[in-house]
This record gives sequence, structure tokens and C-alpha cells, in this order.
Amino acid sequence: MTGGSRQDRGQDRDTGQMRLVAVVIAVAMLGWLLVQFLGREYGWAAKWAFLADLAAIAAFVWSLIVTWRIWRRRNA
Repeated sequence: MTGGSRQDRGQDRDTGQMRLVAVVIAVAMLGWLLVQFLGREYGWAAKWAFLADLAAIAAFVWSLIVTWRIWRRRNA
């Protein structure tokens, strides 16, 4: 079998999760900027801006939690 060691598989999983975190942060930031821009251009109600703010905050908190878990796992 060429499955690799348990440590190698753990590092592969961490690498995949770090990439996912990076994508989530980038998409959340770009989406937030887009909603802010479109809201200003088209005069959307403030509740949509607040909804975008909350969604971005949720994405950033999720990213922070996943990053912290990766860090803890690597230092264990």
C-alpha cells in the first residue's frame, strides 16, 4: 500500500483545510465589498448591509476557529 503514514495524511488534511480557510476568507471579503458597493449604488435598505456584515463576520469567525484547530493539532 502507498497510503503514506498517519502523520502525512494529517498534514494533507491540514493543507486542504488551510486552503479552504483561505478561499472562505477571500470570498467573504469580496462578497462583502460587492454587497456594500451594490447597496450604495442601488440604494438598498440598510438591513441588507447589516446582513452582509453578519455573514462576513460569521465566515471570519469560522475561519478563525478552523485555523485555531489546525494550529492546536500541529502543536499537539
